[in-house]
Amino acid sequence: MVLTFYDMDIKGKKIILGSNSPRRKELLAGLNIEFTVDTGNTFEEVYDATTPHERIPEVLSEGKSYGFHRELQQDEILITSDTLVLCEDRVMGKPHTREEAADMLRCLSGKDHKVITAITLRDSHKCTTSSDTAIVHFKELSDKEIEYYIDTFKPFDKAGAYGIQEWIGYIGIGHIEGSFFTIMGLPVHLVYQELNNFIG
Repeated sequence: MVLTFYDMDIKGKKIILGSNSPRRKELLAGLNIEFTVDTGNTFEEVYDATTPHERIPEVLSEGKSYGFHRELQQDEILITSDTLVLCEDRVMGKPHTREEAADMLRCLSGKDHKVITAITLRDSHKCTTSSDTAIVHFKELSDKEIEYYIDTFKPFDKAGAYGIQEWIGYIGIGHIEGSFFTIMGLPVHLVYQELNNFIG
């Protein structure tokens, strides 16, 4: 039996992933398209305090796109992304300390929360930004489980201080509504759809 891969027609465009996240790189590679990674960026991840919470990932994703360190060539498409965890109206980005990570996980324990991931596609002429939302339910987490996870997996590069694909996801997540990949950090179904529309 010969396996063949679906060949997405990107019409000679060069795709650039503007992210240093190994998870986003892995997920984008799953679409079987060629791309390069370029993380050069001048954008500071700040947003106006009046920004609606659900819009924050879109604002940051687009900011990362326009903060790219150089002009895009006519045949290039840049993909940037941002993920945010929203629990009881509390915005959770990446924790900076062990204490902050533990506090986030205690807040998530036993509750439903939203994970919102935005993507931005931009070339030398146009830009489009969209987002996808998933809902995650955590069981009650003990302090021992939280401390073990933080000390073992050091989730300081993850919004909400956890990775669904890691140990805490195995033992703590009872169910999700929406895309698993949105929670991981890149809604690949949305990337595929938007990239097709973008290229035309």
